[in-house]
Amino acid sequence: MKYDVVIVGAGPAGIFTALELLKRGSTKRIAIVEKGVPIEKRFCPKNKTQQCVNCQPFCHITTGFSGAGAFSDGKLSLSAEVGGDLPDLIGYPLTRELIDYTDKIYLEFGATESIEGITDLEKIKEIRAKAIRAGLKLVDCPIRHLGTEKAQELYLRIEHYLMDHGVELLFGYNCQNLILKNSHCDGVILENVKDGTELILLAKDTVIATGRRGAEWLEKICAQHNISHQPGTVDIGVRVEVRNEIMEEINKVLYESKLIGYPKPFKNKVRTFCQNPGGFVSQENYDNNLAVVNGHSYKDTKSQNTNLSILCSHNFSYPFNQPIAYAQKIGELTNMLANGHVLVQRYGDILDGKRTWEKELSNSNVRPTLPDAVAGDITFAMPYRTMTNIINFIQAVDMVVPGFASVETLLYSPELKFYSNKIKMDADLNTNVANLHALGDSSGWTRGLMMASVMGVLMGRKL
Repeated sequence: MKYDVVIVGAGPAGIFTALELLKRGSTKRIAIVEKGVPIEKRFCPKNKTQQCVNCQPFCHITTGFSGAGAFSDGKLSLSAEVGGDLPDLIGYPLTRELIDYTDKIYLEFGATESIEGITDLEKIKEIRAKAIRAGLKLVDCPIRHLGTEKAQELYLRIEHYLMDHGVELLFGYNCQNLILKNSHCDGVILENVKDGTELILLAKDTVIATGRRGAEWLEKICAQHNISHQPGTVDIGVRVEVRNEIMEEINKVLYESKLIGYPKPFKNKVRTFCQNPGGFVSQENYDNNLAVVNGHSYKDTKSQNTNLSILCSHNFSYPFNQPIAYAQKIGELTNMLANGHVLVQRYGDILDGKRTWEKELSNSNVRPTLPDAVAGDITFAMPYRTMTNIINFIQAVDMVVPGFASVETLLYSPELKFYSNKIKMDADLNTNVANLHALGDSSGWTRGLMMASVMGVLMGRKL
């Protein structure tokens, strides 16, 4: 089967590549390959079972049309300062222009008109002053919040738009390998996830946009085919959950507080990420049944809690240069302690050097919104350096948000972000292999919905 463009991965980066090609009147024959199913067929049975049933051959939370974006909190960060390192590759002016352009496309497909975090400037100044006194930096970032359920509706419209305009969506196929000849990519080799049959797609241009879930696979492909890449940063941390009352001011003023610190003694970068007011802690399953924690925030359904992640950045060079494998080992050890589930512990119990028991959670003000999280001790699996950074960062945040470091604050583990393999590319998104391009979180250049979408728009323009 021959195409002009084959896109591997139907996440935001791949979707917006195809969208931009269509918007510019392209007559190229385009195929998007996706391991999962169409968005209307994606369903997590945990809503009924209250237990993760480890869906096979893939997790519907992370796999399918729109990728992890369909079941995420659906927040679009409208700042070039947030969302990865793409501005370092293409420049800040172009990044800002692309964010504005991409935001308009989201609005066309039904995104909410309202923007959070830009109204009460005096309150923002007060919060920033508290952050400075705590040794933290507050990053300004307007947020357009889609909401988990509304994001699914929006991406369904995009799915239908692509199909109606001739883009071929090939669901249920896993990319096994690339077809390379003389440092030139000629297409991909696919495998049907149900029956294992092979399918070969030949293409003039091949775009890899496999998301965080595909980062490990892409790292192996790079090593196999000498695609230029380098180890990047891996983020390891926890998902924190507190009562809405504790976060009330920040939720109202900023919606999402993006705080960055470099706590002593190690001075690694530690940051907050993906804040969900009235949200729900969730579980995602990756390859080899690795269970990791995330957070959702719906437009219409609210909980009594706010959750956010605290991520500690780690960089490795010599002699060890496999940050993804390092993070996976931490995740596997944590899963082992929780019998294949996510582990949860009260902050006060960590300071007291004791595990958390189920009875203590049921008697707390903060009730877990992840029903099958296992009470235990995350310090048995979390590296000392990372745990120390997290504890000291939480204490600093408590100076900005009093009560954040309370005894009953919940910490879920593991929260891992797999985008540490960074593909070397030029500003036109070309790799050292002719007609091969890499986009989104799997490329190591973006983190999150908006910046991955932006990179897709740029790819569409270049193609």
